[in-house]
Parts: sequence; structure tokens; C-alpha cells
Amino acid sequence: MTVRSFFPSAFAGLSLLLVMTAHSNQSTWNKNMVSMKTSLGELTIELYPKEAPETVRNFLEYVDSGFFDGTIFHRVIPGFVVQGGGLTPDMQQKKTRAPITNEADNGLKNLRGTLSMARTANPDSATSQFFINLVDNAFLDFTARTPQGWGYAVFGKVVSGMEVVEEMAKVPTHDAAGHQDVPAEPIVIEQAEVPDGE
Repeated sequence: MTVRSFFPSAFAGLSLLLVMTAHSNQSTWNKNMVSMKTSLGELTIELYPKEAPETVRNFLEYVDSGFFDGTIFHRVIPGFVVQGGGLTPDMQQKKTRAPITNEADNGLKNLRGTLSMARTANPDSATSQFFINLVDNAFLDFTARTPQGWGYAVFGKVVSGMEVVEEMAKVPTHDAAGHQDVPAEPIVIEQAEVPDGE
């Protein structure tokens, strides 16, 4: 997934600590948090299972399986987004599960600090890659159930460690392996997990 094609690639290299309080219900998750450690620092992310149940479930399954560990934030665009969650430091894309349904029509907006799913031009193509909004990006929001209007599904927000995300936005970037805006020094997600007891 790439930010320009609209987030087909996910920026990895951030240590995101997501603390999750999972509700024991097969169809929904409640008050979820995940912690993620990156090579630049730690993040705590609150997830929105009520508004984006399938997206949150998908994200947590990748977290629980250890999929994000060792991936990078491979696209960094100051004043826009950082994207990660799918490529390794040598720019190889990891094998993902099947794409999920786009839940961008959930009423949540692409505001600064929120997490949304990266995808291709196909609205229902998101897998593991996500991006963090560095600013309010209203043009990424849902407007209509059309290919042009679907937008990008918000499913969480950085509640601690946004200064780490801002540091990501300052790193030098270059072109690598057919991708633009790649950090010259990999920003690695060292570990993403749901803390014990949550």
C-alpha cells in the first residue's frame, strides 16, 4: 500500500504500544488499547471497536500474531501522514490475510493523531497497512458510497507518544525499491502488543 495511491504501503519503524481492553464478544471489541514500541519511541493507541469493529478486529489479529514486529514505517510525508505495517527494512512486503470491508462510513474523521487503514484504489482492499494522520486530512474522509467518495477508515488514535510520530515526520527520506518518501534510516516497529491483563 502506498500513501500516494492511497496508502497501499504502511509506514513501519514506530514503536507503538497499544494497550487493549478487550470485551469478550465475538462481534465487537470494547475500549481497546494497544502498545507499540518503535525505534524512535513508544506509542499508546486507543482503538474504536464500536465504530469500526471489523477494522479493529483485523488490526488486533495482526498485533496478536506478531505480524507488525520488525516491519517499518515506509512512507513519511511531513504535513500529511506516516504509513507502515506491511514492509520489512529491506522493503519486502509481508504476506497478509484477505482484505477487509471499508468502514470509513463510521462517522470518524481523519484528524491529527488518528489511525486509518491504507488501501489501493479499491475501497475494500485494506489488509495490514495503516497510517497516522499528522494533520487534519478532511479530504480522506468518507463522503459517499462511490469509488471516489469512500475515503479511508479511521479506527483508532494515538493517545500517548504523538511526539514520537512528529519525530518520524522529521527524518530524511529517499526513494527505495520503487517507493517514494522512504526514511533513509528505517523506522522499525520493534513490538506491538496487547498488554497482559487487558
